[in-house]
Amino acid sequence: MQLFAHTAAVISVSELNRMAKSAIEQALPLAWIGGEVSNFVRAASGHCYFSLKDAAAQVRCVMFRNRFQLLDWQPGDGMQVEVRALPTLYEARGEFQLNVEAMRRSGLGALYAAFERLKAKLAQEGLFDARRKRPLPPFPRCIGIVTSPAAAALRDVLTVLRRRMPSLPVVIYPAPVQGEGAGARLAAAVAAAGARRECDVLIVCRGGGSLEDLWAFNDEALARAIHACPVPVVSGVGHETDFTIADFVADARAPTPTAAAQLACPDRAELAERTALMLRRLRRDMRRALEDRMQQLDHLSRRLTHPAARLVTQRTHLEHLATRLATGLRHGVATSRRDLVELARRLRASSPDTGTLQQEQQEWAQRLRVAYSRGMQERATRLAALQANLAHLNPRAVLERGYGIVRAADGTIVRDGARLAGGDLVGLTFARGWAKARVTDSGGGES
Repeated sequence: MQLFAHTAAVISVSELNRMAKSAIEQALPLAWIGGEVSNFVRAASGHCYFSLKDAAAQVRCVMFRNRFQLLDWQPGDGMQVEVRALPTLYEARGEFQLNVEAMRRSGLGALYAAFERLKAKLAQEGLFDARRKRPLPPFPRCIGIVTSPAAAALRDVLTVLRRRMPSLPVVIYPAPVQGEGAGARLAAAVAAAGARRECDVLIVCRGGGSLEDLWAFNDEALARAIHACPVPVVSGVGHETDFTIADFVADARAPTPTAAAQLACPDRAELAERTALMLRRLRRDMRRALEDRMQQLDHLSRRLTHPAARLVTQRTHLEHLATRLATGLRHGVATSRRDLVELARRLRASSPDTGTLQQEQQEWAQRLRVAYSRGMQERATRLAALQANLAHLNPRAVLERGYGIVRAADGTIVRDGARLAGGDLVGLTFARGWAKARVTDSGGGES
């Protein structure tokens, strides 16, 4: 009655229902409500209408199409469910109803809570740590499968393995995948596979189902068995949207059993194609390498000269140098002779002292003959052996012929006797040994 305390006017039914709806929605928030489904109907529009009842009462419910499409199971009469709904009033009929936002089968709330508790516990212990997950072997020699022999998932996995790698051995470790004690028996099968070490990778799988159907794969014993298994484990449980504790503990998670088989087993056709491609690349690279080596060999063979041919070439070059040397000497002698003739002519033209000039001419001729002979000897000796040439040019050899070196008191070599005066102290160097002497007489010029 407080609803109309301040109003004296008469209100319509629509206004009444609108005010009642507002009051109900404000007083009763969104909540989880459990009961049995009855009179379930899905309209052509996709919206669903049903009643939720218990032993003492019932309430009308509506679940609109956009919410119903999110369910991965089909509700039906007689099912015990839990709905997350907003209590409200359908104004057109003045009927109290629940607007359902989500629906789950009864008991799933407890299962989800247990799932989350176990997940948090194992995560804290490090069983989900990505750093401990092992890579799958790229070329396994044997594959193990933990599942029920009667499961359709086993047939799917075997079909995929037979198609991808027919020669690959498969070992099946049978265990029930649902029902009482299924988790413990699955854990025992995983432990047996790890102890026997018959396979290189282990697939734990089953087909899709409800949360209760997949609950065996949320067993703590199974999770610890997978964690302790020395063989890498691939989990392929349910559909892509299904997640179990086994998925988080396994070394690799596949969305379906078929995908788990594809993940664990290489494809023979793909390997054959890759091998053929690598073989073609290897042959191409080998052919190119051989062509490069052949080209290098041809280049080196053109540069390679036989030692005998090299000796012939060097001998020819040496003969050419000898010819050039002889020609140069002859040319030099001829030039000197022409110069001498020209000088003699010029001297005769100027009436020089013929006796002195003749003596000088004889000396020049003698020196020229000596120089020519020495030059020829030096060049012949240089061509024969450099060491003999050096020995010939060694000043000590000159001393061996009886010559000596005269040095003044200041150490300079005396080349002109006019530099010395009677009584000067001089040093004499011989081929072997030395001596000091004092000058008694000296004179300049030639003796």
